[in-house]
Amino acid sequence: MIFDRICSTDSMQKRSRKRKDTNVIAASIVEQTTDEAHIVKNPAAVALGRLGGLNGGKARAASLTRARRVEIAKKAAQARWGKSG
Repeated sequence: MIFDRICSTDSMQKRSRKRKDTNVIAASIVEQTTDEAHIVKNPAAVALGRLGGLNGGKARAASLTRARRVEIAKKAAQARWGKSG
């Protein structure tokens, strides 16, 4: 009778046999940490930035001289094709 009270496991917490996958745990940690860090962008600023971005390439191309465009193209070709490997 005393032994039954000492060795009783009724009050002990049972352990789960099934362990979570490490990837599931990592994904939940990432989700928890990034959910709070959402950056709210100003829609007017986004529209203005897009407007400038749409015009930027054309304006730059119009302002470059032919010699400068050739120089930029040669540098790009060297970077792309000049690598050994």
